[in-house]
Amino acid sequence: MRRYFITGLLIWVPLGITLWVISTLVGAMDQLLVLLPQGSRPSDLLGVHVPGFGVLLAIAIVLGTGLVSANILGQRLVRFWEDVLARIPVVKSIYGSVKQVSDTVLSDSGNAFRKALLVRYPHGNAWTVAFQTGTPAREIACMLPEEHVSVYVPTTPNPTSGFFLVLPKSEVVELDMSVDEALKYVISMGVVAPAAKPEAAALCKPIIRPKPVDAERVDANLPG
Repeated sequence: MRRYFITGLLIWVPLGITLWVISTLVGAMDQLLVLLPQGSRPSDLLGVHVPGFGVLLAIAIVLGTGLVSANILGQRLVRFWEDVLARIPVVKSIYGSVKQVSDTVLSDSGNAFRKALLVRYPHGNAWTVAFQTGTPAREIACMLPEEHVSVYVPTTPNPTSGFFLVLPKSEVVELDMSVDEALKYVISMGVVAPAAKPEAAALCKPIIRPKPVDAERVDANLPG
């Protein structure tokens, strides 16, 4: 009975969570229907609420916004809107930070979350999966003796929280896996491993590097 129960859970739990996430997203997007005039909403025309029309409306709004902002007039309107938000004391800090992060992450020319890395964390004898988010700011890079990279180390099973680190480029290892595969690997706590590639297995070599010296132990052994 225990084996059958666990087998049933393995079938229904992923399906239930998937349906719950989709239902939550669709329900949130259906709230956009309040933007339509009274009487022109799908529930008014059909006489019954049909979930999913909010998703179509959200897609239409996003596509329409991108189409309008692609021309010169639309770009002027966007700049005007951003200038208005920049004059609001609290909003300008939140909007500016989110805008900068979204432009960096979603831009095709950016390097944010384009590479999956293997880094030493939380100490020199442990390794974890991380993502390269770019290069350090000039004020930081000029103080470092060699080339460094900005790295985001996600937590598991919730990758939206994590740690931002600046590490030497020579101490990070670029993995032969996509960002999606690395995210699945992190979220599953290492259970869902990426599919092995035969050609990558043939070229795989162990990482042989000296362990970093523990500064506290060195100080303890110094005379005086």
